[in-house]
Amino acid sequence: MRCHWPVLLIAISFGAMSSTTRAAEPAPRYAEHHDLSYYLDANSQKQPIKSPTDWAKRREHIAAWMQTVMGPLPKPEKPVPLDVKVEEEVTIGELTRKKISYHTDSTERRVKAFLFLPKVGQASQPAILCLHQTTNIGKSEPAGLGGSPNLHYALHLAQRGYVTLAPDYPSFGEYPFDFAPAHGYTSGSMKAIYDNIRAVDLLQSLPDVDKDRIGCIGHSLGGHNTMFTAFFEPRIKCLVSNCGFTRFHKYYNGALKGWTSTRYMPLIDSRHHNSPDEVPFDFPEIVAGFAPRPFLASSPIGDSNFEVSGVKDSIASAKPIYELLGAADALQANYPNCAHDFPEDVRKVAYEFFDKHLKR
Repeated sequence: MRCHWPVLLIAISFGAMSSTTRAAEPAPRYAEHHDLSYYLDANSQKQPIKSPTDWAKRREHIAAWMQTVMGPLPKPEKPVPLDVKVEEEVTIGELTRKKISYHTDSTERRVKAFLFLPKVGQASQPAILCLHQTTNIGKSEPAGLGGSPNLHYALHLAQRGYVTLAPDYPSFGEYPFDFAPAHGYTSGSMKAIYDNIRAVDLLQSLPDVDKDRIGCIGHSLGGHNTMFTAFFEPRIKCLVSNCGFTRFHKYYNGALKGWTSTRYMPLIDSRHHNSPDEVPFDFPEIVAGFAPRPFLASSPIGDSNFEVSGVKDSIASAKPIYELLGAADALQANYPNCAHDFPEDVRKVAYEFFDKHLKR
């Protein structure tokens, strides 16, 4: 049973670029986001990646370029107190479900979430952050309170013995948010990333939770929300993305408009002209950025949103990095014969992946 992986510590610190200029590029510019065999040195010359230290340089560059599109990752010296409040508590079989609210980045608004606590009598249990798809009911779907039964994964995983937390994405469920720049975010994606980082803070604060065994899962919007968050949050030790991504060049044949609303990354439109050739990062780099942590790409061959060959490309690109870090078996993919969904047999693969890597 593998619960602890060697930690590759990478310092990521740089300023945000404005939305109208590229005067101060934060890192060497890469044209080949699927080729992870090299990094660019200070003279923009290719140097082969032969060691974890070499990869750390490339990963730092990837993180820098992601933040030129998403905006800078908040790193407050004193985060806003979570101030968790329980608004409702019910018993469901052997589970306790609490509706809670808490602060993330402001005392003027609260995130609402469903927290499931299994009654298994253990002092320290693994926990999983469960991120919802694009649905008006937000957190209620993974919590089993509506929507598709195939997407009730916060409830399902709690029934398997995990503490689970299902929060609202900004602007869904009970979380009104207008994404105005005055709130301090360049993109909805970065706002969600920071909210999820605070959700990890919340999970680690619970006496029921083993702080070193926290996972993350999501479908569709929740799938790439999981990936973006885990790239920047090393406390997420294991993750599953279902129907969550493909290479930008294979997203609707390179038409990136779907990524550009204020809920996601509007600079892909205003700065990068919806062109996958111009966006300065891509999913092969993100997947490699998880290494050596366990990652399962659950990607149906009939997914009309996220073309499966772009997932296979990303896994192939990231595989050498996982091997370099001694974690070849931690990178897994499942390509079921279904559409943009998460049916029982596909969920079984995902849930067993968590059991393998998070349970003792």
